[in-house]
Amino acid sequence: MSKEKYNGSSFFTYKGYPLVRNNDVLYYGNMYDDYVVMLQIIETKKIKDLDVASKVKVYLMSTDESLNPLEAITRTSEKDGLYEALDIAEIWLKRSMMKSKSKA
Repeated sequence: MSKEKYNGSSFFTYKGYPLVRNNDVLYYGNMYDDYVVMLQIIETKKIKDLDVASKVKVYLMSTDESLNPLEAITRTSEKDGLYEALDIAEIWLKRSMMKSKSKA
């Protein structure tokens, strides 16, 4: 993970996309793109003194503000662990960007 600037603010990035966390919810992707991914940690397990995500719900969401939140969700999945969830999230974002470019 690295730290990059987007619109003057510093965000952590993973594989080139911003990654922002608020408690047990992470948002992956740029909010100015057509889609972002929401990752919701639904279960954790203790490894030594650290809580580690063991079940993560993944949602591909449209950033179209005219849609209600339930209509904005276009894909869902549940993964065992944060890295598996981030891997599918990256694939979904890349595919959604290719779709957006082909429509233009």
